[in-house]
Amino acid sequence: MSSDRSQDRQLSSRHLLGLEGMSAEEINYFLDTAETLKEVLDRPIKKVPTLRGVTVVNLFFEASTRTRLSFELAEKRLSADIMNFSKTGSSVSKGETLLDTARNIEAMRIDVVVIRHQSAGAARYLAERLRSVVINAGDGAHEHPTQGLLDLLTLRQKFGDIKGLKVAIIGDVAHSRVAKSNLYGLKALGAEVMVCAPPTLMPRGVDALGVKVCYKVDEAIAWADALNILRLQLERQEAGLLPSLREYAMTFGITLKRLEKARKTPVILHPGPMNRGVEIESAVADSGASVILDQVTNGVAVRMAVLVLLSTPEVMV
Repeated sequence: MSSDRSQDRQLSSRHLLGLEGMSAEEINYFLDTAETLKEVLDRPIKKVPTLRGVTVVNLFFEASTRTRLSFELAEKRLSADIMNFSKTGSSVSKGETLLDTARNIEAMRIDVVVIRHQSAGAARYLAERLRSVVINAGDGAHEHPTQGLLDLLTLRQKFGDIKGLKVAIIGDVAHSRVAKSNLYGLKALGAEVMVCAPPTLMPRGVDALGVKVCYKVDEAIAWADALNILRLQLERQEAGLLPSLREYAMTFGITLKRLEKARKTPVILHPGPMNRGVEIESAVADSGASVILDQVTNGVAVRMAVLVLLSTPEVMV
């Protein structure tokens, strides 16, 4: 599987910890590789031997459905050997530290650690201490780089080019790792970015990142070519940030009625899980403007690309 677009490109790190500071060329390298590997998913036999002999451990300390299953499927499609770890029932519940857990697993001669953790910086902490390649599958409210990449791939497929695209990120921006990875990736590729949230859910100093700041959802809808709608991160919020979910749905929920007021209907993205009837109306999530299921499919292709490029950098995809 070779592509002229991939020749002579190199990655700046052997790990994927976040999209902050990543160049447009490097981001496009991941996206181009994902486009190539997506073809595998449409084959009658959806498997290639690219990572045969490579052992990957999925180290998930946080609950996850889409991300965990997407990584596991990507690993299986590439013929990797897989170990799945969950916090429940492990030695962590007996007091073992993150580093001891990771080092014990690495001693079993694994090659790649995919980590999801509730603490920001956990992926970098391991990358600085392990020999294995580390891939961040979400660390606290810091970043979720593979989600950012799959959102970028979905937008690129829909619009052809991201440069100049107007994308509004709406919802709980302050507590969202998805928002941060999207913001960094979109800015690197030349998109215009707006963040829209209630004042209590807007991070301090966000305007210094070169984005538009908005507190009225109808204004964001009218401005944007695409909306990336975030769920409320209730598990990371302090009490009292919102009067009620009902009031949030009334003032910030994306509904068909709101979209119909706009001059054009923006493309709808959502990283999941969706809280239908809160941040997004079911009629919007299931509408022709939605690319939410495309995001899920692209998630497998993007994670295949990340695994291939980091695990086997000598392979030109």
